[in-house]
Amino acid sequence: MKQIITYLVATILLVACSSKKGRETSIEALNKETLYIKKMKKIITTVKAPAPIGPYNQAVLSGNTLYTSGQIAINPKTGKLVLDNIQAETRQVMENLKQVLLAADMTFENVIKTSIFISDMHNFSEINTVYGAYFNDETAPARETVEVANLPKFVNVEISAIAVK
Repeated sequence: MKQIITYLVATILLVACSSKKGRETSIEALNKETLYIKKMKKIITTVKAPAPIGPYNQAVLSGNTLYTSGQIAINPKTGKLVLDNIQAETRQVMENLKQVLLAADMTFENVIKTSIFISDMHNFSEINTVYGAYFNDETAPARETVEVANLPKFVNVEISAIAVK
């Protein structure tokens, strides 16, 4: 949000300046702010997790905070879905998430929030058991678990995370 406000202020300054010298100064300021915003946003990618299936990235690092995209149970080596059972599917999701965290030099200990989307709340207990094995109970992140009508590729579980260094 701070970056957006900074960008808007710089843009307003650019438009508001009426003299040529003022415009040049504002353009320099705008360029500096644009560069600052680009430095604040680092794209995180790894071949050890599935490539995005749409116009998004595996994760974005802004400052010390990592925002991961939702991971589903695609095996990154084969490109195939792991749908043998809900435990295997959840394990693949968590392994994909682990690889994205590692690509950002983080672990599950850095995770402060997760969002779990599931297609059937009857699978909650089994998903929760696999999910829980990746966290220490004392430092587990905040989270929500939401049942949804459908998920990408019609999988049963998708998990995203926010982590901080």
